[in-house]
Amino acid sequence: MSPGIQAVEALDAGHFVRVEWEDGSESRYPCVWLRDNCQCPLCFLPSAGARRLLFEDLDVNIALKEVALADRKKISITWPDEHTSEYEAEWLKKRCFSAEARAEMQADLFLPERQYWGSDLQLPKIPFEEVMYNDDSAYKWLCTLKKVGIVLLTGAATRQGELIKLGHRIGFLRLTFYGPTWQVQDKADANNVAYTTGKLCFHTDYPVLHHPPGVQFLHCIKQTAAGGESEVVDGFHVCNKLKKQNPEAYQILSSTAVDYTDVGVDYCDFAVHCKQRIIDIDSRGQAVRINYNNATRAAVFDIPAEKVRPFYAALKEFNDLLNSAEHKFTYKLKPGDIVTFDNWRVLHGRQSYPSGSEVTRHLEGAYADWDVVLSRLRLLRKRVLNRD
Repeated sequence: MSPGIQAVEALDAGHFVRVEWEDGSESRYPCVWLRDNCQCPLCFLPSAGARRLLFEDLDVNIALKEVALADRKKISITWPDEHTSEYEAEWLKKRCFSAEARAEMQADLFLPERQYWGSDLQLPKIPFEEVMYNDDSAYKWLCTLKKVGIVLLTGAATRQGELIKLGHRIGFLRLTFYGPTWQVQDKADANNVAYTTGKLCFHTDYPVLHHPPGVQFLHCIKQTAAGGESEVVDGFHVCNKLKKQNPEAYQILSSTAVDYTDVGVDYCDFAVHCKQRIIDIDSRGQAVRINYNNATRAAVFDIPAEKVRPFYAALKEFNDLLNSAEHKFTYKLKPGDIVTFDNWRVLHGRQSYPSGSEVTRHLEGAYADWDVVLSRLRLLRKRVLNRD
């Protein structure tokens, strides 16, 4: 049910509006924010969901002239220039400035809930065809991907091009210097260590980009009989462990800018260089992105010489935690499997496998940005939850 308004009044010489709700709670809204978010056609373009009001026309010290309650479902404000704004009760309630309401709105927008895991991971699995053609399954896939960080899609065709279809399902794929999709197999004169048969240590892809891809897809088209097992680890779970057992190491890895480099020719020729912190943190000190690929970590290191060894010691402790038996999960992709995972959170690796005269292992890979994935998730949620 839509919330009802019991009473409304101006406070602080008209600079605030207090709304008393029928459930007994109350909300306080700054008038500068209310004026900035007037929903009338002169101030807001509904078809674009965008503000028309120019910021230079906003009086940051504005106070209302009059406020009134209309049928308990909306309030009306008259401003000093006689402009009138109306605000629906449901719209206001969602945007209440209380800590609880703000947290609820942020959770609804960004789905911050995380389910941490180690070697005990129960790998979530959903049929590929269900994700492609059933909105409920697609919604479940993306929600699980956001919460757990990894989902296995099963039963895709064993040919190239399935990831293009998956990209269309969410919106579009991320183009990089390795192309819209790329083929992971043993190649002569490989321009990437992934294109060899050797062991791949735990890493996130593409920290050499200022904005690394948020989500990665790997489609198994052909699998080697011996070796080639995949390994994953929950980087955020490991970060929490490191922060607890060695706060200094955590501080070093979350504050030291590391140089990354990638030079070569693929989709086009490229010479990329970037600085990243191994652990990106938010204002609360919590990890929000891991940027770690030992293969592309540059020989250039832009820190004072005396800080180099402490950095290596911190990184070694982090790397040891990543590789500990309690944290890593090992599995082997079967032809038709597509593993989808959070490239900002989940570090992945691969065990070595025998080389031969023919290609014995072939994965097709692709990326998507979290902006695209979360956009599709929100649209699916609206469609699934409001179906009736």
